[in-house]
Amino acid sequence: MADAAALSPVDVCHCLAVRQAARWISQLYDQHLAACGLSSTQYAVLSQLQRSGPSSIAALAEAMVMDRTTMTRSVTPLERDGLLAITAGEVDRRRREVTITAAGRERLAAARPQWRRAQHAFEQHFGAAQAQAMRTMLRQVPTGAAAAAGGEALQDPPATAPARSHRRGGRTAAPRKDRG
Repeated sequence: MADAAALSPVDVCHCLAVRQAARWISQLYDQHLAACGLSSTQYAVLSQLQRSGPSSIAALAEAMVMDRTTMTRSVTPLERDGLLAITAGEVDRRRREVTITAAGRERLAAARPQWRRAQHAFEQHFGAAQAQAMRTMLRQVPTGAAAAAGGEALQDPPATAPARSHRRGGRTAAPRKDRG
């Protein structure tokens, strides 16, 4: 291993490494799921709704560790395509409730073999044991389970999303002196 002092901040940045890996993995799954007309995020949303049943946008976003705005952007095309329905809540009409439709369940069932192929391709690339170890470790990140295993407990991330510019997809970052 290279001397830690010789490594640049990019070489040791956990966030960059996870984001790069997430993009690579998403692209792998997107390639497989494209045959069914779904992205990996859309597949995940439909799967979550099938497992949990009807859910508010906020609860769905929380379950998937996303902010509400991103979740709203993710469910809009699924609603447009009739794969899920967004209705006013029965008790609180201001609450938007998301439900998978029959067409959504059918699309999810049609996509499942493609998802399995993506799973298999990933495991072929990395090995089943390493893939399992990675899933186990990554599932600890949002739950804080690493602290229970002797790591240091982290504060929960902010409840609000980072500031975004008004441009579509643009981000506004707070100025910082050290961007290391």
